[in-house]
Amino acid sequence: MKNLRILIVEDDELASELITNHLTDADFDVTAVFTATDGMSHVKQGNYDILLLDLNLPDFNGFEVLKGIKDTVPIPTIVLSAYSDTKSKILAFRYGANDYMVKPIDMEELEARIWVQLSRHSTIKVQEAEEKSLFVIEDFNIYFKDKLLDLTSIEFKILSLLIRHRNQTLERKELLGLLSDLSSDRSLDNHIKNIRKKLGDTGKKNMYLRTEYGVGYKLVF
Repeated sequence: MKNLRILIVEDDELASELITNHLTDADFDVTAVFTATDGMSHVKQGNYDILLLDLNLPDFNGFEVLKGIKDTVPIPTIVLSAYSDTKSKILAFRYGANDYMVKPIDMEELEARIWVQLSRHSTIKVQEAEEKSLFVIEDFNIYFKDKLLDLTSIEFKILSLLIRHRNQTLERKELLGLLSDLSSDRSLDNHIKNIRKKLGDTGKKNMYLRTEYGVGYKLVF
């Protein structure tokens, strides 16, 4: 399954590079452009899951980008701006922004806010051979065989990653690196155990969420 795609529109190349590197390491597919014109073109032509938008751009400002895409290309948008005044924030939300962060940007906080927006706005469906939805991620919820799973926020993150990487082994160190909520290997093991219980996958041989001993975990379906 494809990685979630993020478009960054930011004219500060150093800031753009720092954000791109962090989010790429977090397993997102990131595209960066540096002008409002290129940003609007990419939004309208590409299939992006979320937009990170600076307001101070060289050709025209980010408010115009928000207005230009608001009614034509619905996409969750987080504004990243040096403007901390209330008027700028209000205008951004009025023109369609979903969130607003004041620079300098904390990367861990940005990643957390991206997850919130994706969970609210994206729908990811993985089909079984019979064309029935086995897992559905929608509005910060995961449905398994059409049943809503009662997950904590960290369980949601872990299972979302495993769904996106179905049939691939995610190494323990990779999961620990991607999910800042995890404090230790033991914490990860406990969360995996709880997810298995909620999937009803607790037999002698796990059907869906499997342990690759000495390596990590894999969701198979």
